[in-house]
Amino acid sequence: MERETGQSPKTKMESLRTICDREFSIQQQKIDSFTESFPSSLNSIKSLALDTAQNHAKLAKMKANLREAEDELVKVLAAKTRKEAKQMATRDSISAVKARVEELKRTAQVQRSRREEYGAIISRQSLALSKTEEGAEHEIEENGEIQEAISWYNRVLGFQIEGGHGVKFTFNDINIKNPKEEYSFTIRHANDAYSLLDCNPNLNGIKDLINELNRTNDLFGFVRTIREKFQEAAALGLQPQSTTFHRDCSTISLSGPALSVLSNRSESSAKKNEHHIPLQDANRQFKKFSHGSKSPAKVNENQHIDGELNRNPKEVVKSDILSPGRRSTRLKEVAKSDILSPVVHRSPRLKKVAKPDILSPVVRQSPRLKAKK
Repeated sequence: MERETGQSPKTKMESLRTICDREFSIQQQKIDSFTESFPSSLNSIKSLALDTAQNHAKLAKMKANLREAEDELVKVLAAKTRKEAKQMATRDSISAVKARVEELKRTAQVQRSRREEYGAIISRQSLALSKTEEGAEHEIEENGEIQEAISWYNRVLGFQIEGGHGVKFTFNDINIKNPKEEYSFTIRHANDAYSLLDCNPNLNGIKDLINELNRTNDLFGFVRTIREKFQEAAALGLQPQSTTFHRDCSTISLSGPALSVLSNRSESSAKKNEHHIPLQDANRQFKKFSHGSKSPAKVNENQHIDGELNRNPKEVVKSDILSPGRRSTRLKEVAKSDILSPVVHRSPRLKKVAKPDILSPVVRQSPRLKAKK
């Protein structure tokens, strides 16, 4: 230490100078190396700056492209969403169509079965229709025979039945001197018994005949007997008298077991004549009915509703006699009638048919007559 303190300042300065020189040389070397490396560094920095500027431009461009890509993505996603919705709707529609197809298949199967069923029904109906047409043709032929029978029946015998307050039986061709002169009687069936309402002209023993009718219930024989009585009376010169007896214009009910009669005595004789249908008109109506779709029997059924009776008794009785449903069992039997024997001898066609049920409207209404028949 004494050595250190014994050094002179000059020595210190020299040592410091040596150190400084050494440091200066080092720093000079550094500066020289830095000076040599600076241009290259500057060039590299410039290149980096240029690269950075280019990268910024590229980045801006890429950002713009990215925004466009995002916009396109949004559009694509929207289109995808719409397609998915459309696809779902299409799937639902396909499911509905499949369900509809299945339903239509079932319906088609049902329709096929129905078609087969209806085809069988139509086949049966066609067979029935052909049989009905054959029957209708046969009935038309029968109608011609029946019409001729009725024509002879009314023209030769002049026999008519009228419904009203009782049943009136009218005969022409009784009096040889005056064939158009009408002989008539009116009977009524009520409470299971017959009663005479009118007889023109009056006959002797008519009460006994009524009693016999109630006892035997032989209405056909009674009518034949009365006609014979009228012929005997005409031979004796007894003529019918003009009468003011007014029957009502109601008709005979065809549905009850007995004669159902409704009266309306306030009807005048002019009104009754207004409702009367002549024989020719009835025949024309019969021809029209026989070729039409409805039978006269159905027409008669429609002529009284809820118990109210038609106001045309002659039309109902005649049309009932002409009914196709009854002609085969009644009017076909014209030939065997004791009353119609003159007619049968004049008409060759009537010889083929049988005894007429001329009183069928009355018989159908009487339980006693039905029992006997």
